[in-house]
Amino acid sequence: MNKAIFFLFIIPILSIGQNKDLRSKLNSNAIVAYIDKPFAQEYHEAFIVAENSEDANNVRAIQPDLEGGIWIATKNGIYQKEVGSREWKIVISGDSQGPAYDVAMDNDQNVWMATWNGVYRSGTREIQKMEGPKPPIAKLLSAKEGVYALGPYGIWLYRDKKWEKKEYNTARSIRTVLSDNNGGLWIGTDVGLYHCNDEKTTAYQGNDDLISAYVRGMDFDQEGNLWIGGLGGVSIRNNAAKIGEKTPEDGIVNANVTAVAKGPDGRMWVGTHYGITRFVPGEKEYSVRSGRRWLVSDQVRDIAFDQQGNAWVATANGVSAIINRLMTLEDKADHFYDKLIRRHVREPWIIARSKLVVPGDTTTIQSEDDDNDGEFTSNYLAMESFRYATTKNPEAKERARKAFDFLHFLREVTGGDGFFARTIIPASWEQSHDMNRTYTERELAEEIIENPRQKPVEKRWHVSKDGKWKWKGDTSSDEISGHLFGYYCYYNLVADDKEKKRVSDHFSKIMDHLIENDFNLVDVDGTHTKWGVWSPAILNHNPDWAPERALNSLELLAFLKFAHHMTKKEKYQREYLKLIKEEGYLENAKTLHNTNPSWETYFDIFLSLYMYPTLINYEEDPVLKREYQDHLEQWFNKHKKAKSPMINFTYNLLAGGDEELDNSIAFLKDAPLDLVDWYVDNAQREDLKVVRQPILEELQTALRPPSEYRTMRWDQNPYAAVSGDPSQEKEPVYWLLPYWMGRYLNLISAEK
Repeated sequence: MNKAIFFLFIIPILSIGQNKDLRSKLNSNAIVAYIDKPFAQEYHEAFIVAENSEDANNVRAIQPDLEGGIWIATKNGIYQKEVGSREWKIVISGDSQGPAYDVAMDNDQNVWMATWNGVYRSGTREIQKMEGPKPPIAKLLSAKEGVYALGPYGIWLYRDKKWEKKEYNTARSIRTVLSDNNGGLWIGTDVGLYHCNDEKTTAYQGNDDLISAYVRGMDFDQEGNLWIGGLGGVSIRNNAAKIGEKTPEDGIVNANVTAVAKGPDGRMWVGTHYGITRFVPGEKEYSVRSGRRWLVSDQVRDIAFDQQGNAWVATANGVSAIINRLMTLEDKADHFYDKLIRRHVREPWIIARSKLVVPGDTTTIQSEDDDNDGEFTSNYLAMESFRYATTKNPEAKERARKAFDFLHFLREVTGGDGFFARTIIPASWEQSHDMNRTYTERELAEEIIENPRQKPVEKRWHVSKDGKWKWKGDTSSDEISGHLFGYYCYYNLVADDKEKKRVSDHFSKIMDHLIENDFNLVDVDGTHTKWGVWSPAILNHNPDWAPERALNSLELLAFLKFAHHMTKKEKYQREYLKLIKEEGYLENAKTLHNTNPSWETYFDIFLSLYMYPTLINYEEDPVLKREYQDHLEQWFNKHKKAKSPMINFTYNLLAGGDEELDNSIAFLKDAPLDLVDWYVDNAQREDLKVVRQPILEELQTALRPPSEYRTMRWDQNPYAAVSGDPSQEKEPVYWLLPYWMGRYLNLISAEK
């Protein structure tokens, strides 16, 4: 157990349906809690050295100075960036400007530069060329005995204000150099590793010495062992022999290793042609930083650390800074909440992802519609409900009400009985997803052959009676399921008697619509929507609907149970029991977690989650209640491997205890601050194997921490091998909802 978690006692089975303010109940039962303390939150800053200059952005080496400036060697020359600036200035100009290969800082804080035409040193007033070594110079090294310059024509040591040439017998292809801290050098080349001192030169080129003789980066770990990176991975040597390796099987993200550096915290950073792997020596766990979320290019050339412990990475397309920022989870919640309100709310209070007109450029953000605006605004409604129940902040209550107003309006805007829209947009918008269209007979034939259940909807968007809005029809089962969870949380944690009556009246109209239409959601065309089907006649007797039978049966039971609990109208209970006793809906639902693997989708995990609070907390029959509790246990045991705080805290909410708390906290800490849905291609990683698990129809890899997969929404599969869309920025409700659930349950303590 995490040292920051203090053991108290376990809470009993909980019910927010039976106690509006569950916190008072929780506070009477001492529980396990994570004490919120500062942790190192990483984020990325990208730097382009010069626009429209491929050579300037081809960075070979990097060196922070003590004042916070950054020096780089590029194919176009030496550049410097001053602290706090984003501008890179050329250091060596005129006739001397040209390809540069390395930068280093000596013990007097002078910066040395290796270039095509020699060695330069930064002085107090000017850049000085250090005549002596024959150019070009490939590598520089500052050691206690002086500064070394190494290149194809030899190795020189600068000390006592003069150069002396070292007669070391090494290959001329010098790629990396490291002091042995005893007057000698370790030199890596294309054909092996050399140890050199004034007495002798020893070559290491055999298979027992190295994974391969192609060496590109080196550093010592905390134990004094030498990590040698090159083609094939990392070889680890002590003073006498090779004692270990790091290959893709151990976590190296790409076998072409280009840089090795020990971080200030002792982690070993291994740069490759496809990102960075970080190891804690002696431990199996590792972390990866790759993709545009973390690096401007996955081709890493050099890694160095500034005085604050931040990593500066030279890449093939610019400079990346991976920066540490001390935060608590509460700080992170504040950060996300600020972004949410400023960037992801559109009228009349829709919480949604946003479009980036220029992919990845967050300054080009624009609002756009989403099929699931209703569902994910419902997640936001649940989040604000937990926030209000935890803090009693009136702002949370007011914003929860505004979210419910939008969901309520989705029904009103259609002008029908209980049919509700997916989303709305201002009537002035000329562009939207799924624009109205017509189908030719040939296109219809293609659609129906591909999916006999397909419903080609030509008119998805309708203008409201007042002419102010366009509303989108063909509403799905996902929408009402997501709404239910939001309604449930709002009804129990926020709503006063007046608001409870609004929720009850609103949802009962939706349920009456379903009952009147044989439990189908019927659109304005008089037929059920593509996915809005819960009818026994279809689910139980149409073979094409067998994949939806289990989940949709569970959903309909929850819908009816919620309506009956709020209204006390027996018709809902009567239909509920009829479905169980005559139509086998509970038996259908019990097959959900043992369904045919080709029918499983990742989002079904969370569609089930939306149902459990209502079914478990509102069912009064002990036999049926036990069935739902068993269903919850099966669900949790099957899906806890996802390490999702949303899964874990929902289970904690309904079953008590602190199951998987360490994994929940680990997720909340590791989730990136960046909400751009960066493209992530984990299929290219050599440390991961592409499989078809846990979802048979998708290419996936082993689960990695959230900083290594796409920006999350709970309907998306974190195992996906290739994913992401940098033309959108996600809303951070995915993080804020489980955080406030954890706070509400007192599993996360905000006490200082």
